[in-house]
Amino acid sequence: MIQNIYTYIFQYIRLIRFRDVIDIMIVGYVIYRGIKLIRETRAEQLLKGIVILVVVTQLSEWLQLNTINFILKNTMQVGVLALLVVFQPELRRALEQMGRSRFGNIFSFEEEDKENRIIGMIEEITKAVQSLSDNRIGALIVVERDTKIGDIIRTGTTLDSMVSAELLVNVFVPNTPLHDGAVIIRENKIKAAACFLPLTQNQDLSKELGTRHRAALGISENSDAVAIVVSEETGKISIALNGDLTRNLTVETLKKALNKTLQFNTNKKRKKRTKLLLWKGKNR
Repeated sequence: MIQNIYTYIFQYIRLIRFRDVIDIMIVGYVIYRGIKLIRETRAEQLLKGIVILVVVTQLSEWLQLNTINFILKNTMQVGVLALLVVFQPELRRALEQMGRSRFGNIFSFEEEDKENRIIGMIEEITKAVQSLSDNRIGALIVVERDTKIGDIIRTGTTLDSMVSAELLVNVFVPNTPLHDGAVIIRENKIKAAACFLPLTQNQDLSKELGTRHRAALGISENSDAVAIVVSEETGKISIALNGDLTRNLTVETLKKALNKTLQFNTNKKRKKRTKLLLWKGKNR
């Protein structure tokens, strides 16, 4: 009996081709992404209702409840158009995610897109700094560059959200859970807030400088990150880079400094890749 079962299974396994395995994997992945997309949304409840409707339709056919079966089948046919309307936000989000994926980047200029994201990030940061400075709200924003500061990120609360002026301002509002510490930005995303930074060991600093300025200098001495400080007492803006602190900046000079530093970083990487490709081409 068992031998017959094994023989039966092996007969079907031999019929499976490599392309069938690929086909099943693709379908499985699409279903997984679909479930992940609608999870914890109103679409999840609607999908449950559709599953119940399909089961009831099948049961009515098996039990030969012709009237109910006729109504349900016609409802299902019309329901396809209704689904497109009901699931419009989820479908749009799915298509947008496909466009942002690596596959979607085949049809776009990745470097140009990256530069645009950096420009947008700088706009949001400077907008937030302007608001924080006007209201004399202390802030410390760190933008990671080549040197990874994952150990610093792990000391704070993970956010992993897009950079927006509104979120940055809300984080530093006094007496809120995340206001005390630094915000870390990595790859155009706010990775964490309320992070602890190493303080500078420089003993020659002015006594006017508080903990935020010392922390900004500390992270700039230990990495190539850019640290932006807004003074709580005066509302003045400062920037720390490579162990140097530049104080009393305007929003416009801050924007210029960020553009020069962060855009130069992107252009430098592009030049390195170009040189590497040229070197490989010469050595073929």
